[in-house]
Amino acid sequence: MAARGVTRGDFIHLDGSEGEGGGQILRTALSASLITGRPFEIVRIRARRRPPGLRPQHLACVRGAEAITGGVATSEGAAVGTDRLIFRPGPVKAGDYLLEIGTAGSAPLLLQCLFFPLALAGGGTLTLRGGTHLPHSPAYHYLSWIWAPTMAAFGLIADLQLRYAGFYPKGAGEVVARILPRREPPTRVDLPARGTLQEVHVTSFVAGLSSDIAERQARAALALLRGRGIPSQVEKLPLPATVAVGTTVFVRAQFEHTAAGFSALGARGRPAEEVGEDAARQLAAFMETAGALDEHLADQILIPAALLAGGILGPLRGETRFSTSRVTDHLVTNARVLERFFEVAIAVDAASGQVRVTPKQR
Repeated sequence: MAARGVTRGDFIHLDGSEGEGGGQILRTALSASLITGRPFEIVRIRARRRPPGLRPQHLACVRGAEAITGGVATSEGAAVGTDRLIFRPGPVKAGDYLLEIGTAGSAPLLLQCLFFPLALAGGGTLTLRGGTHLPHSPAYHYLSWIWAPTMAAFGLIADLQLRYAGFYPKGAGEVVARILPRREPPTRVDLPARGTLQEVHVTSFVAGLSSDIAERQARAALALLRGRGIPSQVEKLPLPATVAVGTTVFVRAQFEHTAAGFSALGARGRPAEEVGEDAARQLAAFMETAGALDEHLADQILIPAALLAGGILGPLRGETRFSTSRVTDHLVTNARVLERFFEVAIAVDAASGQVRVTPKQR
């Protein structure tokens, strides 16, 4: 389907060096292109990253976007290291897809790229093999516990399963996402405040390592939160894995109106106590702000908000308002890309953290 007021085939030109200058510009453009039918050219891809240009995980998103059209979508310049890409979309086909990302490729980022086009096309199943808990990427548990429930508020449902955890550098993880056809959307999503804190859960995970590490991570996280006056519940769990080993701590906070999540990864030479304290400290810092959404969810909610405001989710154009703990360059850049593809206006007030996504006035 093409977005209202958009002529299928209108070409969009993007500069990958604008704003935060990272891979999210490409991922958002791929998702929006598949939804609207509008091809795009992006130059200076990841110009602010080192090394610049397409990396294997970004190339996996391009190939994934082609795959869910049955190979009808085409790309020019899709190779590791390239700084220019042309993508011409095709109709997305509902169905089941198995995609191999590679050892260091992020399954959560690929899922977020393909989820919206596939949901709008009627749903299906994505089986993604690669990394599930990686630096500079949302962890699987962030998607499962924070992101997916937020998407459901827009009528977009994903049932997620972690078959195997994949840590850097070996990856070898596997995520299965069962994506349902879209449901009746709301006319308004309003999240100006998070409300009262209801509960905090700390989950300390290990894959292929001693349970003592999980205990030390959990104990450190609990101690820091207690020291900040934040009561919490703790659990220690093993993660299924094949060849990858690793540790992670995930802290989730349920508020009256919203939820927030924070994670930290273990690494060779990094004390377990530091991992636990890192994740807990992120929640403590969030609690010192007034934002309803953590900075990552604020960025990730923009796509469904644009679909709602653009009249893609249903016959009525809806509005989304929220506040965030911090307005990031990532959020602002994502907003500008979405405004190029959809008839929406995204107002961002960096001083107050207020964000509003509305239909564009004609």
